[in-house]
Amino acid sequence: MGDVQLLAAMLRSDRADVASYARLLAGALAGALPAGMVEVEHRRGLTDRMAGREGRPVAVLVHGQDRDLELREGARGAVEGEIRQVVRGVVISRRAVGVDQWLEALAVDLTRIAARDAAAREALGRLLRPGP
Repeated sequence: MGDVQLLAAMLRSDRADVASYARLLAGALAGALPAGMVEVEHRRGLTDRMAGREGRPVAVLVHGQDRDLELREGARGAVEGEIRQVVRGVVISRRAVGVDQWLEALAVDLTRIAARDAAAREALGRLLRPGP
């Protein structure tokens, strides 16, 4: 359980907005995670559409084994977390949680994946390894 807490602390450090989590999950870990596990929702303004940009990330959804974890930009830029219990693709319950609790749940899910998958284990090892 120490690895889970260490991973959650690393994810928590210096990340205060949805865009930061989206960059980490869709960027640094995306190659090691199963395809389709991370979805990022973007909000595109007129200038984004005209410039061909994907827009600003406003939500990150992580599909776990039996639950979905969502971080969404709330009112005034606050980050809101939600954990959804899923059975056969159907959401049976939703629970609003703080970012700390959401990160703990994410760390548990990532640790479970790393226990089953060598590429995920290697990516998490790189993330947890100190260095430049």
